[in-house]
Amino acid sequence: MNDVFDSLQALIGQPLADSPSPLGRWLGGVLRAAEPGSISMAYTVRAEMTNPAGVLHGGMIASMMDELIGMTVVATTGRYHASVNLAVDFLSSARVGDVVICTTRIVRQGRQIVHAEASLTTEGGKLIARATSNLLARDG
Repeated sequence: MNDVFDSLQALIGQPLADSPSPLGRWLGGVLRAAEPGSISMAYTVRAEMTNPAGVLHGGMIASMMDELIGMTVVATTGRYHASVNLAVDFLSSARVGDVVICTTRIVRQGRQIVHAEASLTTEGGKLIARATSNLLARDG
């Protein structure tokens, strides 16, 4: 799987416009870092990502973290996995124009189940949300 991360290393600083995930392309993340078991992506909060109060929608936060956890698991294991659960703690907020950083980490990798976590922070380091997820390997 080092070839995957070598390829990702070459894309640091760029949007992942060729992502196989339509949601990933729509989110418009810019790769910040990639190594086996961990990826970091920056997202700029757009108006269509906010709720009526003008802050980053909780569903968008969860989507960013779920999407990047999935990418990390596929890149690390070479297999697609389906989310079994996603537990998110919302701790702060972000507004239109803010850049938020999602960072993932695989905590435990078994033969069929992967346990991972993600955090979403502002560029200044303010913690916006944390998530944990279990993912089940899919064969096909």
